[in-house]
Amino acid sequence: MARQLDYLTLCEIFRRFHAAEPEPKGELEHVNAFTLVVAVALSAQATDAGVNKATRGLFALADTPEKMLGLGEEGVIQHIKTIGLYRNKARNVIKLCRILVEQYGGQVPSSRAALQALPGVGRKTANVVLNMWWRLPAQAVDTHIFRVGNRTGICPGRDVNAVERAIEDNIPAEYQLHAHHWLILHGRYTCKARKPACAACLIRDLCEYEDKTL
Repeated sequence: MARQLDYLTLCEIFRRFHAAEPEPKGELEHVNAFTLVVAVALSAQATDAGVNKATRGLFALADTPEKMLGLGEEGVIQHIKTIGLYRNKARNVIKLCRILVEQYGGQVPSSRAALQALPGVGRKTANVVLNMWWRLPAQAVDTHIFRVGNRTGICPGRDVNAVERAIEDNIPAEYQLHAHHWLILHGRYTCKARKPACAACLIRDLCEYEDKTL
């Protein structure tokens, strides 16, 4: 685990991220808060591309909790069976929809605690929704961010909660809103797990990683 980078270095890193991509976007397709919650819940142990392929048809038929309940569990399964753990995920989607209809009038709640109480929604999913839909500086730490944070020194921590705290505590406030998207995209396309593309990395000179590739 690399040491925590200092404030001025973090400012320069995120200045470069911002210059390269001022408005980074999440790659999960959605049309409203409800479809975003479902898409993120389905993305556990699956790729965004795989989820998008499965949900295009699903969301065309069911973009509200009420419509999704109308499909039923088997109807959901028919659309998402290409995704890992699809039976359990379909079950959670239907349970989630029932709670949204019965307790929230069919609307997605905007508090982390309420979101995390929904079946299949953990802290990471809740933070994605808070960030992408309500534009709050919530940090959704996935495997990419965990790797990048520890490898580079941007936000080191021994577990995802520690990395989340490191982002909140150390990254300058003006970059907090988009921080997790910049880090995810950097980990997905540049600072990859097995073969990091260090030669093409825009923060190569600021990174603490000792085993940089040529």
